[in-house]
Amino acid sequence: MPEFAFDDRNLRWKKIDGIDHLSLSVLDVDKNNGVIHVVFKFAGNRQIILHRHLTLNKTMTLQGEHRLYYPDGRLKEIRPTGRFTVAPPSDEPHREGGGDRDAVVLFAIYGNGALYQALDDEKNVVRTLAVADFAGLYDREGN
Repeated sequence: MPEFAFDDRNLRWKKIDGIDHLSLSVLDVDKNNGVIHVVFKFAGNRQIILHRHLTLNKTMTLQGEHRLYYPDGRLKEIRPTGRFTVAPPSDEPHREGGGDRDAVVLFAIYGNGALYQALDDEKNVVRTLAVADFAGLYDREGN
């Protein structure tokens, strides 16, 4: 079977200051229903900042391998193209990244307040990402 390449030319990729190896395109922010749809691009063979999910996340891997790592950098899980995952909030921090190429993953994020906590290597909270952060990145004209 030929390898699938997601055509992302019509997405407007953005960055979050302080989070390397990650690009995102916010597709929709539905504050009334508490749902945000985002396409994340995780750089191949890289890991993003240590973090934890404070709310329910549902994901679909659209391209590549979505890799999850333990806080110490060891590989925890590989989610191949086509994998749908439901992940409840968790106190367990982790890192994420792409496999041998960039991973493109659609996220449905559920919540009305704080969504993620970015952590340093000692697991101290260095930043909290909330609905307002994603709303600020939402480009209604580009999506």
